[in-house]
Amino acid sequence: MGKHALLSASSSHRWLACPPSARLCAEQEDKVSEYARQGTDAHTLCEYKLKKMLGIECIDPTDNLSFYDEEMEECADGYAEYVTEQLTKIKEICTDPVVLIEQTLDFSKYVNEGFGTGDCIIVADGTLSVIDYKHGLGVLVSAQNNPQMMCYALGALELFDGIYDVDTVSMTIYQPRRENISTTTISKSDLLKWAEEVLAPTAKLAYAGKGEFKAGEHCQFCKVKATCRKRMEYNMELARYDFEMPATLSNDEIAVILSRLDELSHWSEDVKEYALKQALSGTKFAGFKVVEGRSNRKYTDEERVAEVVKNAGYDPYEKKIAGITAMQKILGKKKFEELLGSLVYKPQGKPTLVPESDKRLPMHTAIEDFSKN
Repeated sequence: MGKHALLSASSSHRWLACPPSARLCAEQEDKVSEYARQGTDAHTLCEYKLKKMLGIECIDPTDNLSFYDEEMEECADGYAEYVTEQLTKIKEICTDPVVLIEQTLDFSKYVNEGFGTGDCIIVADGTLSVIDYKHGLGVLVSAQNNPQMMCYALGALELFDGIYDVDTVSMTIYQPRRENISTTTISKSDLLKWAEEVLAPTAKLAYAGKGEFKAGEHCQFCKVKATCRKRMEYNMELARYDFEMPATLSNDEIAVILSRLDELSHWSEDVKEYALKQALSGTKFAGFKVVEGRSNRKYTDEERVAEVVKNAGYDPYEKKIAGITAMQKILGKKKFEELLGSLVYKPQGKPTLVPESDKRLPMHTAIEDFSKN
């Protein structure tokens, strides 16, 4: 098993916001989720696809990937094509850029024992490009003020700044399953200022297990999120609002509640999941007990069921048209568009209230439409 940094780049969003969480998480057992294993497979395939496209000798890992499917294949192809396109653009201004794939990057100059692995680094005259693949579907990741990407950039600067005289750093998140390509740039001087004034002093606190606890959306991937007292206090602040009389709340109060509801929901589910695991291990919680949940009937042998029903003169199978995703897999993308492109439409999505930081364009409300007439 590979070495894990106490203050890794991938967890920097959390420990920069809540320094003491680093040591607490280090004391907990590492539990690799199915989503994490899927992400690892996707990164392995991306590495292969990119190396193959660049003419680097490599072995196809597909047969050894537990979560490989057509979607992962398409995502990896898209990633390799995107990186290649960026490399082509860079070659227009620099004839000999360096491309690093799955490169270990050391930023311990600012973070004690700090290291991480960059998916793709392109170093050229004046510009350093950091490209990171995200396979996750749940959380939309932005490159803007992204500490993981900034740590990777610092590690890459340590390797190549003196050779290529970098003055600008470009950072890109490639997240195909969310149709998200997020790119931002930062000057080398601003990056180094952040490293000296923010990263290094906070990392020093985190490494020592000091600093203040702080709850927020960064708690999502914290190992102690279910039992953290600060997170409990943060969410219980909502208890001061009287939910039985929402009409009496001001718009400002409702705005505060809306900004917290998702985190409150995540927290309550985390506590319930933790409590269930503890209860199954013998822990008693006053007023609660473990019972068997509801379940649905199932056939013991589906093939035997089909045979019996057929012999009785009935058709045991339901027949319905394949869904769009399944049909696209059957026909292939090109044939699907050729045959069914004109027969597919995307209905308007259900109105959803989201933070202003969301990149989607706002809908026109009925009041706005009326006021235009």
